[in-house]
Amino acid sequence: MGGRIITNQRQARELGRLRTGWSVPNDDPKKRPRPVKSKTWVISSHAEHYVEKAAELYGGTVEQWQPQGNGAPQFRVITEAQQLDAVLPGGDPLSQYNEMWSKGGCKRRCDGETEQLSRRPCLCIAEYGEDWYLLRQNVYKKDKVCAATSRLNVVLLDMPDMGVWRAETHSFYASNELAGTVDMVLSGTGGKGLVPVTLRIEPRTRVAGGQTKHFPVVVVEVRGVTPRQALSGPLPTAVALDPAAAAEGRLAIEAPRPDYLADAEGALTSDDVRDVWRKARQAGHVTKDGDDELSQKLLAIAARKDAEAKDDDGSNEGDEQGPDEEGIWDGEVVEEAPTERTTSWPAAAAPGSGARR
Repeated sequence: MGGRIITNQRQARELGRLRTGWSVPNDDPKKRPRPVKSKTWVISSHAEHYVEKAAELYGGTVEQWQPQGNGAPQFRVITEAQQLDAVLPGGDPLSQYNEMWSKGGCKRRCDGETEQLSRRPCLCIAEYGEDWYLLRQNVYKKDKVCAATSRLNVVLLDMPDMGVWRAETHSFYASNELAGTVDMVLSGTGGKGLVPVTLRIEPRTRVAGGQTKHFPVVVVEVRGVTPRQALSGPLPTAVALDPAAAAEGRLAIEAPRPDYLADAEGALTSDDVRDVWRKARQAGHVTKDGDDELSQKLLAIAARKDAEAKDDDGSNEGDEQGPDEEGIWDGEVVEEAPTERTTSWPAAAAPGSGARR
């Protein structure tokens, strides 16, 4: 097996972005473009065929799109979907910072306590106090403070290529809920395995200072499994990819399947291998008649165990073996009738005595 660079961060390639709005030119060319909130997901990418597939799956019309700034032209589709089924990849899929951007790039990136670029204490708190985020609701002051920026990586299973799509939101309220949901999931899975989720754009209303505000919030919901299942540890991959099948009973959410062949190889005798087969039959992993592939492999291991046992006691030498040092010849060995312990072994197995060493 090939080696890896230990210090490298392993991350899936980003295929595109999932947004909850777009911007249109302002009537005043000196002012920034005017943001437009969307009730449905907006999907963009540098690859046109990705966006074409998104339009096929979620509706909408593919169009060329120029991001703000000096970014390369892209393609986007304003879909008809208010929710997207996806899975969370392994590791921690969520990144969050309070950020302030300008045409020159990122001016501030803060974790709530320390501004990462200047290594100074949070500048927004120093200037505007603990409720600084409320200034984001004031159109004249929103550019004075950072925006709570959340980036969540998800996998869209029916889209082309292997990689992640980045859902980004600048909602303060969404940042709290996203972190809470993802942290609960990670507490159960430890960041291992996939978790089925639904990304939904949920309209919210907030009344403060005599004003009513309507705004969309990105919500992440665990999909197709109960909280008990999601918090009990990493889900089987088949369940994460098709939770509906699990809910209908077509897939079982169960402990990982034992490695029966490894257990059989570690057994001392063919009787021990027979016990492994009985365990597999009780779990429903082999057929009753033993005509499946796993049973046949276990039978082959049992036969080899018998051969190894005969090699050890010299019984495979047949007539060439003479009397022992006291002049006594081995008597003929007559196999006993199968006991109740052997009746569960398939008839095709016909195991030997498997005498324990």
